[in-house]
Amino acid sequence: MNYPEAQYPGRLLKAESSQIEKGKGALGGIGAEIMVPRLKDIVALLEDLAPAELAESWDNPGLQVGFLDHRIEKMVLSLDPTLQAVSYAWDHRAQLLLTHHPLIFRPMSSVKGGDYPGGVVYEAIRCGVSIVAVHTNLDAAHEGINAILGDLLGLERIDVLNNRDQSGPYRSKARIEPRRARTVQRTDLSKGNRTGIGRIGDLRAEKTLYELVTMVKGLLRVSSVRVVGKKDMKIRRVAVVGGSGGSLIREAYAKGADLLITGDVSYHQAREAEFFGLAVIDGGHFATEKVAFAAFGKQLAKEMEQRNWKVEILHNDKENDPIRAM
Repeated sequence: MNYPEAQYPGRLLKAESSQIEKGKGALGGIGAEIMVPRLKDIVALLEDLAPAELAESWDNPGLQVGFLDHRIEKMVLSLDPTLQAVSYAWDHRAQLLLTHHPLIFRPMSSVKGGDYPGGVVYEAIRCGVSIVAVHTNLDAAHEGINAILGDLLGLERIDVLNNRDQSGPYRSKARIEPRRARTVQRTDLSKGNRTGIGRIGDLRAEKTLYELVTMVKGLLRVSSVRVVGKKDMKIRRVAVVGGSGGSLIREAYAKGADLLITGDVSYHQAREAEFFGLAVIDGGHFATEKVAFAAFGKQLAKEMEQRNWKVEILHNDKENDPIRAM
């Protein structure tokens, strides 16, 4: 059913024509056409950058809430689709909330204002804010979250850590050799294996674990991290998995990593890393993804500029990690 217009508190959103709205301006060059895309155009662009086929089977990226024909002139990037994020988008008069984590993972039988995630869905609809997520498909993408983290860390000769395995999420396929006689397994990116979970590469110069802890805290803008390993350990080869990567400890070790940087490492995963002599820096789920998602926003802005799309991108700078030390 087509609705000619929908009234939301303080805002009137109208259904648009089937073509991107065009105007004249300097964006993309003198006299170039400025285009105001619709939601479906941005969803298509995100599919080009992070194809849905790269997502894990349990994941649900893509459109969560919204109307594909709405024009998007302003969007907010936020790691999570929370009530705070929806309110931030509303306060800044943005039509789209682009998140890393999906809002809806399982089928919903109802949308209730006092429930989760129904309460967020309800508020987004009430405010006229669409929600789109790019999750494990962006994690695995060639220039996605993990590739960005590798670049931010200054890694060289970067490989994919875990080529996707349809049998389960983030599952290690590594064959473990004895600790003192392992054969390093490498991925040849020149053969087209450019997507997968995590990245692994070499530092330009060897560093101690303590030096890397200091560097990672600065990069992630956190005051503390959790660490497995002795501070004077020598580190040259580093694996990185944004978010939750403890399940890839074996993969990192098999591919020659001296250190795994990730989040959400469990007690038993830490013991596993300790056994293999693999250092771990757990910077937290939120922090390891937040910095990379912000950098992805810059990539997205460049892609839209190349298309002469007039879309302002804001970052939810009020978003905080829901877990904190006291």
